[in-house]
Amino acid sequence: MTTRTVRPPGRVAVPDGAQARHAWRMREMIYGQLRSRAISAMAELGLADVLGDGALTAAELADKVGADRALLPRLLRALASFEILHLERRGSREEFSLTPLGETLRSDGPGSALPTALLVAATVAPAWERLTQVVRTGRAAFPEVFGQDFFSHLGDDTRLRRIFDRSQETGLALELEGLLGAVDFTGPLSVVDIGGGDGALLTGLLADRTELRGTLVDLAAALPPAALRLTGAGLADRCELREGNFFEPLPGGADRYVLRHILHDWDDESCVAILRNCRAAMGPDARLVLIDHLAAADPTGDAGEGSSGQWGGLMDLYMMSLFDGGRERTHEETAALLREAGLTVLRVTRLPGGTGVIEARGTLGTPPAPEGGDR
Repeated sequence: MTTRTVRPPGRVAVPDGAQARHAWRMREMIYGQLRSRAISAMAELGLADVLGDGALTAAELADKVGADRALLPRLLRALASFEILHLERRGSREEFSLTPLGETLRSDGPGSALPTALLVAATVAPAWERLTQVVRTGRAAFPEVFGQDFFSHLGDDTRLRRIFDRSQETGLALELEGLLGAVDFTGPLSVVDIGGGDGALLTGLLADRTELRGTLVDLAAALPPAALRLTGAGLADRCELREGNFFEPLPGGADRYVLRHILHDWDDESCVAILRNCRAAMGPDARLVLIDHLAAADPTGDAGEGSSGQWGGLMDLYMMSLFDGGRERTHEETAALLREAGLTVLRVTRLPGGTGVIEARGTLGTPPAPEGGDR
């Protein structure tokens, strides 16, 4: 328990050593939004790709990216303090290069964080700034800021949709190996990727499994990029693209139904409706594969290799800012939604970073209950 400092009238209360350390740490956290903005600025300027494997001075970088020669060095030094850039002094010459952390902002890096930084810069950050209002009103900020919900906004902006799809793809790169190790996709199976976006997941599943066939279900705006990706990968003859959404009846008779990072966008009632539609489409031997962040029951716990224990809390704040009812759920909360929809959990695999892979089947003796209607 912290002992409060008693301040005599007219005197400045001077903290002791521990109190001062906490006070400085709190100030650094308060200014943390500037750290995010600096990283987004680095992404928007394309600094990581310009640097590549080399080292350049601030003046050289300013000329290449079209930035101010006086102010860019200050951004670069801040990024160096965040361990994103390495600063090396050779006499009077200062050269900047990428650290291993900074490498993740290269567009060609595996699991690149660049599209996520661009997405935050373009459209997410303004919603975060209204978090107090979100908590007070219980309503997401994104529709108020942009005049429409998040996915409608993506549908109206082709460039933003490409950034979002790329962000999803690079996130998938961090999860795909673990997913393939957690669920059996071998043999002559059929897979339905529900809300599959531009087809990155389906491409990853089908690429080395010649007996696998896939169906991608998503809104009309997602289908042309998906067709382009699947055709480019030589998989078009084993894939079917269907316009639709998860609040409508889904293609029946498949062996695997996949929902990747879908439920955390929705409230509990909507999640149950989505899951019931999956259950209605599933035969007795079919499996639902649910891939989503699983929040820790203890919010101070470790999220696993690849992220800090704060990751779950950050993602939950992200969801509440963008989506009414959006949230990160624990394993127990997710299992409760599955039970209500007539599904039984078979196994749960936790991946690095807090992502969980839940495999479920229809509960024996529970008839499928389709949930129709548009949302």
